[in-house]
Amino acid sequence: MPDGDGGDLQQYQSMRNKQLLTGLFALMALAATAQMPKTFITPKSAAAAGFDAKRLARIDSLIPVAIKAGLLPNAVTFIAHNGQIVHHKAYGYRNIEEQIPLQKDDIFRMASQTKAITSVALMTLFEEGKFLLDDPIERYIPEFAHPQVLETFNEADTTYTSRDAKRSITIRHLLTHTSGIHYGILGGGQGSMMYAKEHIPAVNSLENITCEEVVKRIAKMPLMFDPGDKYQYGMNTDVIGYLIEVLSGKKLDVFITERVLRPLGMNDTYFYLPQSEANRLVTLYSSTPKGMVVNSNPSYQTYPVNGAKTFLSGGAGLCGPIEDYARFCQMMLNHGTFNGAKILSRKTVDMMTTNHIGTLAINGKGNKFGLGFEIINHPGATGTPVSQDAYRWGGMYYTDYVIDPAENLILLFYTNVQPYRGPGIHETFRNLVYQALE
Repeated sequence: MPDGDGGDLQQYQSMRNKQLLTGLFALMALAATAQMPKTFITPKSAAAAGFDAKRLARIDSLIPVAIKAGLLPNAVTFIAHNGQIVHHKAYGYRNIEEQIPLQKDDIFRMASQTKAITSVALMTLFEEGKFLLDDPIERYIPEFAHPQVLETFNEADTTYTSRDAKRSITIRHLLTHTSGIHYGILGGGQGSMMYAKEHIPAVNSLENITCEEVVKRIAKMPLMFDPGDKYQYGMNTDVIGYLIEVLSGKKLDVFITERVLRPLGMNDTYFYLPQSEANRLVTLYSSTPKGMVVNSNPSYQTYPVNGAKTFLSGGAGLCGPIEDYARFCQMMLNHGTFNGAKILSRKTVDMMTTNHIGTLAINGKGNKFGLGFEIINHPGATGTPVSQDAYRWGGMYYTDYVIDPAENLILLFYTNVQPYRGPGIHETFRNLVYQALE
C-alpha cells in the first residue's frame, strides 16, 4: 500500500476495485466461453433441452399439412437450444415426380444465405488488418472510382443520365446494403433493363463468366442513390466476394472453404457440387394455383451441377444441407467458435450483429442491418415471438434461419420453391418453435 494521506488510500482502493472488477468480468467471459457447445449433441428428451415435447410436436402437423395442400414440395427443420438438437426432421419428397423421399442431409440451393458466410469470410481479413470498414472500395477495386448516381432513364432505348455521387462507396456500405448498388434483374424496372443490357446475372449463371467480370460490370452502372443515404438490397455481397479475392490472392471458393466451411465441418457445402453429390440436390419447384410444378428456369434449377461453373457468387452461390448451415449459425451464436475452430473473435461477432445503419430501416417492421445480417429491432412488429436483437436472413429459393442469442437458440427452415406464393410457413414454423420453448 502506498504511503500518504486518506486521498491516496481512496485512490488506491478505487484502482484495486477496478482491477478486481476487470478480473471478474474476464473470468465471467471465460466461463461463458467454456460453456459454449463445441459440437451438436442430441438430448435425452425435448424436456431435457428446455422444450415442451407436446407443443413441439405441433411442427409435425404444420409441415405435412402444407405439403398435402400443395403449398410445399418438402421441408427440413433444424432447431438447437444450448447446442442440443431439439428438432431435425425431413418431410415430403426430394423429387415429387419420382417419389424420392427427402433426407435430412439432402442439399438445397441457399441463394442469399451465402451472404452471411461471405461476410464472415471477409471479416477474417478485417481481423488480420487488411482493411478498415470505412475504406473506399475503389482503393482495392479501382473500377469503382468516381461513382455515378442515376438521374433519368429512357425505357425506350435504356439510355440514362447520371451525376457524380456525393461520396465514395465504402466497405461498410457494401456490408450493410447502403451503397446504392441494386439487384437488377430481380428488381424489375430500370435496374432490370440496365443490368440485362450489361449481362449482369442477378443470382446464378450457367455462363462462362467470373465474379471479377461481373463486379467490374456492376462498377460501370449508376447507383440508385448516394452511398449511405438509404438501404436497398443489392449485389453488394458479390462485390465483397471479389474484394476477398483481391485481398487474399485466392479464388473465393478456395478462401471460403479454407476459412469457414472446412474448419466448421461444413463438408457438404459447395458453390458447385462434385458429381458424387449431385444426386442429393433437391428438385427446385414453383408454386402455382394448381400446386407444385418443376421450376423451368435452367439457371436456377441446374446451376449447382451444370454449366460453366465459373461464376462464384458471393451473394447467392452456395448450396448445402441444413445441418452444415446450422454449424455456421452455432458458430455465430458461440461468438465465433465451433467444432474446435475459432473463425472470428467475439468482439468482431458483436460488431457484425449490431445496428450499422443508424436511423435507416430495412423494411416496414423497423428492423436494422448489421454487417451481413438483419437485426430484429422491434420484435412485436415481426408478428413472431423472436427476441430483441436476434438476427436472421434467408434465400430466394425459400430457406430461412434465425439466431437468437437471448434464448441461446438457432432455428432453420429449408425448402426449395421459386417463386413461392403461399402463406409464410417459415414464420408459422418460428411461432411453433417459440411457443414450445419452456
